[in-house]
Amino acid sequence: MDFELSEEQAMLRAASRDLLRDRAPADVLRAQLDQDAEVDPALWRSAAEVGWPGLALPVEYGGAAQGLIELALVAEEIGRAAARGPFLPTALAGQALVRGGSARLRAEVLPSLAEGTAWATWAFAEHRSPWTLDGVHTAARTDAGGVVLDGVKTAVQDADGARWLLVTARHEGAPASFLVDRDAPGVTVRRQRVLDLTRTFCEVHLDGVRVPADRRLHGGPTDVQRLLDDASVLSSAQTLGVLDRLLAMTVEYMKTRVQFGRPLGTFQAVQHKCATMAQLVHGIRAATHHAAMAADAGSADAARAACVAASYTSAATGHVAGESLQLHGGIGFTWEHDLHLYLRRAQTDGVLYGDAAVHRERLCELIRRSPAPV
Repeated sequence: MDFELSEEQAMLRAASRDLLRDRAPADVLRAQLDQDAEVDPALWRSAAEVGWPGLALPVEYGGAAQGLIELALVAEEIGRAAARGPFLPTALAGQALVRGGSARLRAEVLPSLAEGTAWATWAFAEHRSPWTLDGVHTAARTDAGGVVLDGVKTAVQDADGARWLLVTARHEGAPASFLVDRDAPGVTVRRQRVLDLTRTFCEVHLDGVRVPADRRLHGGPTDVQRLLDDASVLSSAQTLGVLDRLLAMTVEYMKTRVQFGRPLGTFQAVQHKCATMAQLVHGIRAATHHAAMAADAGSADAARAACVAASYTSAATGHVAGESLQLHGGIGFTWEHDLHLYLRRAQTDGVLYGDAAVHRERLCELIRRSPAPV
């Protein structure tokens, strides 16, 4: 497997970084903190113009037919800018529809997602339950040719303005996914107060929500788990961007902050801390890119690679964020400094789609199940 980015992938990363630098600078981000809107309309329009929403969707629906590594490159730049927007949840919902939606459902939904005129999100997590298949307790019961959903989902990103909700529920004893209209009777969305100020998360109540039978995606637990793996990789990529930005902010501050007549960056202990931060960030980049490329290549160890990337990223996030805060000193604790926005986002990313313990446990199980070497 070739781990070097192609010329097109490098151009995608550069173009995404330039777009976010122009459309989502820190002053724009701060101006949006007190607003109720989940999405910056100007940024999302620009993102749609360059093809972000349809990046991995099939060409026949207006997409570009790219892979997980391309999605990861964009997610990394979004994290670097701490930008708002439903890119990641929409990408996941789109992937689920491509793999398991009927031809009619794909034709109805995917063109709107590719154009950026509507977005979707994934309602998976539940209160006091892990981000695993065993943590799904929302009930889906067959009734009169359709399915009725009952349950409560939490940490559903950008659900307020979403057109569709991809709901994972337990149907006939196993997890399955259903595409639900956001405005369907019985769906109630409540905004949650969370640590991260740069994104919105919601609690979704499903009270007797009737879903037509053709809105059930094909496949079962294996397909849901594959989507969880993809989500873990994309979340790791987004965290990579956040932590890389924290590292850059810290190094720059160490060059300019003077103590005892010398820049702080000239002290060996400070240099060691920055070097450790850089080592962890580079490790996250290697593990995340490897996992994305393994998934695109259909590698037999793609699931394990996803677990490695997610567990390593989650474990390293607290260390990198903590060192950045300590090295910034008192100014790092102030509201006026941008550091806290990235710290909040990094800590939130560290538990989305499962923390280190969840992914390490699954990795051990995957290794245990793998055939013994001959």
